[in-house]
Amino acid sequence: MAGEIEARLKALDLVLPEARAALGSYVPFLHLDGQLYIAGQLPLADGKIAVAGKLGAELDLGQGQAAARLCALHILAQARAALRDLDRIVQLLRLNGFVNAAPGFADHPKVLNAASDLMVEILGNKGIHTRIAVGCASLPLGAAVEIDAIFAVN
Repeated sequence: MAGEIEARLKALDLVLPEARAALGSYVPFLHLDGQLYIAGQLPLADGKIAVAGKLGAELDLGQGQAAARLCALHILAQARAALRDLDRIVQLLRLNGFVNAAPGFADHPKVLNAASDLMVEILGNKGIHTRIAVGCASLPLGAAVEIDAIFAVN
């Protein structure tokens, strides 16, 4: 029987991507002392960067928000790989979001709101979290957004 969070994903017509292996010398998640740390997730689709470029230059806000949503789905895919059951999530504690931004772009929070809103939509009150939204000069593979997460889990 599917759990509450899996049922919510289905009701929202969302499918989590396959949890991918790390692209370097790190692990995709680390579960320690009731916390689950998820490494930075990129906006991937079919194993490739789906949204690449700089916000405020070649990408607009809507494209950045789509990238942030993809990152959020990848975070949950890693959480499911780590926990086997998303209902073991007690609370999403933190999202750290990085936006590949052109000089003068200042809507980082609006980009990350797409991931934050999706987490609340999927996890309910367990998805309410603290957050960082910062701009940077570049991201791995030219990605528009990268987001990592920390969950409290049982």
